[in-house]
Amino acid sequence: MTSVDDFRAEARAWLASEAGRGPADWGAILPPRLDAEGRAWQRRLFDAGFAGIDWPTEYGGRGLTADHASAWMEEAAGAGVPAVLNMVGLVLTARALLAYGTDEQKATHLPLTVRGERVWCQLFSEPGAGSDLGSLATRAIADGDTYVVSGQKVWSSGARISEWGILLARTASLDEAPKHRGISMFLLDMSSAGVDVRPLRQMTGEADFDEVFMDEVRVPASCLVGPLHGGWGVAMSTLTNERGFIAASAASLARRLDEVSLPADPVRRDRVAAILAEGRALEYLARRQGPVASTASSLVKLGLAELIPELASATGDLDAVVRSPGARLGGGTSEVQRNIIGELVLGLPKEPKA
Repeated sequence: MTSVDDFRAEARAWLASEAGRGPADWGAILPPRLDAEGRAWQRRLFDAGFAGIDWPTEYGGRGLTADHASAWMEEAAGAGVPAVLNMVGLVLTARALLAYGTDEQKATHLPLTVRGERVWCQLFSEPGAGSDLGSLATRAIADGDTYVVSGQKVWSSGARISEWGILLARTASLDEAPKHRGISMFLLDMSSAGVDVRPLRQMTGEADFDEVFMDEVRVPASCLVGPLHGGWGVAMSTLTNERGFIAASAASLARRLDEVSLPADPVRRDRVAAILAEGRALEYLARRQGPVASTASSLVKLGLAELIPELASATGDLDAVVRSPGARLGGGTSEVQRNIIGELVLGLPKEPKA
């Protein structure tokens, strides 16, 4: 097997050969307006051997390790290009299928996904179930060899350009099972009858997110991922991988910090210098974590969520100021991260549950 150092050198050389030809890094979320460009970039990554790096070869991957995949994400972030088409498909969905999917599900979806021919969205959050995801109300009722799904999802990144989604729905009522034990995960064909996707306009004027309404959508039982009523465990493992995407964030942060110039005004200079020092500390903490997510992910995620708005304000980057509040929401809200840190790092009592 190729060593991580040799693979990193290979990736760095390829990225250098692509300098000026790759798209600007759009981060974990592919903006819908860049759909065609994103799919073309993913195909270039696949052809060059930098897609599905730690996936099994039979599904289009390269059969390497998580350390190799982490090295690629760091190098891509350092070069300022996207490491993957979108995190939901290439990280979250892929990990869920590789860990819990059937052979048929993996063979059907993974090869198309790794080549950029199938884009995925995440159908988890709801208007009444954001930070408390276990309170979701979308129902999936068994009917023969199908499930009938009705409900609403919100903040679904790129749902309108996605062919498929990973969906959490309640398959046992709260009277039948505790709220976290009556949830199942499904693969949802976004072209199914009864699926209605509506863009959500942001204050930037763009619409990167969507809300998704499902009205008696029929989902084949073969689209169930993992055990019936066991979707919470599947979802938590995928969200751990989302927070584990922090290695690329560290490299992106380092590049951004390198570009910051200290202002001449002494007061502003002191403020920016303090933010830069904090940013470097977060960068090094993220790099120490390695490719596997841990509680350090929550420390870094919370730190970045607070740092990004501060940096945007201190440097006078108006576009960044408008976009920065989203850092406190995406990938697990700052409140959720504080709970994780308090309970798992500091050993504080768990938050009271109603």
